Amino acid sequence: MKTDSEIKISGLEILNQHLGMVEAERFIALIQRDKFDYTRWRESLFEDLSGEEISRRAMEHQKHLKDE
Repeated sequence: MKTDSEIKISGLEILNQHLGMVEAERFIALIQRDKFDYTRWRESLFEDLSGEEISRRAMEHQKHLKDE
């Protein structure tokens, strides 16, 4: 199990990779500024996708990471 610090570092690395440093910082600022219910957001994130589709996308993403 990762420590809180390791999770924070991993999260920031992922944000930077996908958004770039400036937009990652903006994202963090938006979450801190807005009343943001992460749990509610997370529950609705994949509500339109089947379990098979989520699995397929996860496998594609994993393959893409290995190919890099």
